[in-house]
Amino acid sequence: MICLANAWVFALTDGRTYTKISKIPPREVALVLGTSPKMRSGLSNPYFTKRMDAAALLYHHGKIKKILVSGEKSKGYDEPAAMKNYLIYQEGVPEEIILEDPKGFNTYKSILRCKDVYKKDNVIIVSQGFHNLRALLFARNNNMNALGFDAQDVTKPESYYRNQFREILARTVAVLYFALGISPD
Repeated sequence: MICLANAWVFALTDGRTYTKISKIPPREVALVLGTSPKMRSGLSNPYFTKRMDAAALLYHHGKIKKILVSGEKSKGYDEPAAMKNYLIYQEGVPEEIILEDPKGFNTYKSILRCKDVYKKDNVIIVSQGFHNLRALLFARNNNMNALGFDAQDVTKPESYYRNQFREILARTVAVLYFALGISPD
């Protein structure tokens, strides 16, 4: 079951993810999926910074006109504001092109809100490659014309293997929800 579900996700998303800026077709908007800006140690989260680097690269190469940063906002914690500030002050992206979605509590909600609240369905999703596959599955199942731009992965073995394993299970659950017609939120 796990192998079949993941093979199906790979087949459905084949040719929809890009790692080279020169190869990705332009879209109006990049949807940047949230992650914590800091690790538990208090150090900068490399997954966060690599996603911001990728979003800025899309903008600076003229591949997008707007950036929607989607993540969790709760008391004392604000992923979209951190993403926006990083893009402005570290990457030189103009403030006026950045939209904040403070209710992107998970991948599925970020995808749905991009389409239903922000009325964007022709987008480039920005996250690490292992995460983009599931995000593209959700986008496809919601009739969005999405592509994925893979932010550079983090190669520390402990986080790499943990995230790969987590995504294999998350993709399997996503396929089950889809097959059973259940909303994953």
